[in-house]
Parts: sequence; C-alpha cells; structure tokens
Amino acid sequence: MATQQPKTEEPAQRKTRIGHVLSDKMDKTAVVAVNRRYMHPKYRKYVKERLKYKVHDERNECGVGDKVLIEETRPLSKHKRWRLKEIIERAPEV
Repeated sequence: MATQQPKTEEPAQRKTRIGHVLSDKMDKTAVVAVNRRYMHPKYRKYVKERLKYKVHDERNECGVGDKVLIEETRPLSKHKRWRLKEIIERAPEV
C-alpha cells in the first residue's frame, strides 16, 4: 500500500485583463474597455477587437481614462463578472 500525501491545492489562476475605464457613473461599478489584436485564422490578417466589461469597484476609486487591471470573479450581478484588482495608471487631470 502506498501512503497518500495530503493534497496541497493552490487556488486556480484567475483571468486578468488590462484596459481603460470608459465610464464610472454607476455606484460601485465601472465600464472597462479591453482592446486586443489577433490574427484572423482564415485571412491571416490582424483584427482589432474591443470588449467592454462591467467591473466591480468597491470604493469607487477609479475614474474615466484610468488604466486598470481587472480580474475574473464569481457573478456579482446580471452583467458583473469582473473585479478591479489595481489601478495601474491614473488619467491626467484636465
């Protein structure tokens, strides 16, 4: 009989994305645009794609134009599945 070693399960790596805040008008929610480029499988041409995510911002700390890091989480509402992890760069004050 082989002895069983205790399992040391690490938490799963969550998906992260970097994007820019488009709107912060909702309470505890921001809309973040994530741009990506990929090569089209058939036409072998680069295509730009922009996805918008609703992000949970607990302390309402991000503003329009900020560059932010978001992370995937459990569903928080009908459309919110991402959470603000950190603000990478603040938008310049006008």
